[in-house]
Amino acid sequence: MLVIPSIDVADGRSRVVFWPGASAGVGAPTDRPDRIAERFVELGARVIHVVDFDGARSARPVNLEAVGAIASRIAVPIQLAGGLEGAENIRLAFAAGATRGVLAMSIADDPELLAECVDVAGEWLAVGLDPRPERLAAFPWHRGTPPASVEALVRDLVGRGVHRFVLSHGGATPDADLLARLKHSTDADFLVAGGVSDLDAVRRLRDAGVAGIILGQVLLSGAVDFSQALEAAA
Repeated sequence: MLVIPSIDVADGRSRVVFWPGASAGVGAPTDRPDRIAERFVELGARVIHVVDFDGARSARPVNLEAVGAIASRIAVPIQLAGGLEGAENIRLAFAAGATRGVLAMSIADDPELLAECVDVAGEWLAVGLDPRPERLAAFPWHRGTPPASVEALVRDLVGRGVHRFVLSHGGATPDADLLARLKHSTDADFLVAGGVSDLDAVRRLRDAGVAGIILGQVLLSGAVDFSQALEAAA
């Protein structure tokens, strides 16, 4: 299972300061996304996840200069989320150096726009979903019949050409049973974001068969050690 460091970017800077030597009082803190990404790749990261916070608010990618700076320092895939809904937005992100794109759950309500995005990004496209039943039910769907469950929604999206999903749980604990069912019932890769606060959670998700976990603040703050997380995910 991949352990994917996540960097939340606003105004070109990481929203969480990274200081790997804080506990020992060594090194220096940084909020530069390119330096943070480079450090995690040196430690063994095989993918870097970047969230364009400004892009999510603006419905278009905004922090592409930061994406380009990251791409100039590392040679692993950059997975970008935030403001990518639309073929041209994806093209701009890829031109800046991103190699994977994550679309918001709203794309599931716009089949034509989703088809355009799939045409551009193909297998490098992912859709972000909140799998919690109450969140799924509360989403303001415009489709004639709202999805009955996250499993039904995933099957629908797989049928439309999506084969990678980012399941975001906020601070809630991921449902390992649901993840295992999704893994065994669909031909898709599942990445989990949020709800992981310790190494036991890493192991539970590994055993559920997910392809990767996306860890942001818990890694940057040092609450979870990246090297130990890699060992737990193996």
